[in-house]
Amino acid sequence: MSEQKEGLRVCRKCLLYTESREEFFQKLEAYIANLDEEDRTDQETYESRLQICARCPHLTDGMCVLCGCYVELRAALRVRRCPDIVRKW
Repeated sequence: MSEQKEGLRVCRKCLLYTESREEFFQKLEAYIANLDEEDRTDQETYESRLQICARCPHLTDGMCVLCGCYVELRAALRVRRCPDIVRKW
């Protein structure tokens, strides 16, 4: 599901039409659970980020409309930040 490219982790999403929404989110959860410890935020930070995103007007169907990411994945990655001009986290 991912590959290393010049030191960056790149998520290659499956085609959504080939699986149900539930299957896709199960795969996303499994991907997050299998992130290396040094890449993943701690649980408290992850939950705090998700709470902030849940109140954000840019959240649509689990995706950030500013960058197109799934917020669960962005929130789980230590090096990621909120993409808004005035970052929320």
